[in-house]
Amino acid sequence: MSKLILNFKSKESKKIKNPKNFLGGKGANLSQMGKMGLPVPPGFTISTKVCDIFYKNKRKLNSKILSDIKKELKLIEKRSGKKFGDLKNPLLVSVRSGARVSMPGMMDTILNLGLNDKTVLALANKTSNMRFAKDSYRRFIQMYSSVVMGVGSYNFEELIENYKLTKEVLLDTELDENDWNALIQDFKNVVKKKKKKKFSTECF
Repeated sequence: MSKLILNFKSKESKKIKNPKNFLGGKGANLSQMGKMGLPVPPGFTISTKVCDIFYKNKRKLNSKILSDIKKELKLIEKRSGKKFGDLKNPLLVSVRSGARVSMPGMMDTILNLGLNDKTVLALANKTSNMRFAKDSYRRFIQMYSSVVMGVGSYNFEELIENYKLTKEVLLDTELDENDWNALIQDFKNVVKKKKKKKFSTECF
């Protein structure tokens, strides 16, 4: 098997002898659903082999793998009618980790990949809901910083709880767009303090 990045509906998946070992449990199930003609969303699976390559290559992905990922993103853009990083109709994707065997509670998720300081405004315009857009963005910053950058999620949760105490509210839903806007900046400051670098706002 030479292809390491497979679309959910890829015909290449039929050649895989042990799908769960190669695609992980979730990837194998999505592939099977795609082959059955079920309505799976546009997306792709990065094979478990890439994980091996990543660690053997000093935690870096080679240009071929990155190129294949970008090609798959282009296919999602075509099917969804959205574009990654677009300032009018941005594509947002979810990233879910997987494994060869079931590991309940051990998998990580990043939602809203594709949001940044500019695309969040496009999301607000598309939904006519700035509060929703800002809340989605702060969730992305929190998840990405925790999963990818290793900043403990509790750092962000403490900021939210302290902010609610200051505002004298009990629920996250009682915070408005200005509150989330302030917390977004606070979140970025936490990342800068903990990792000694700014939180990236670039869509590759």
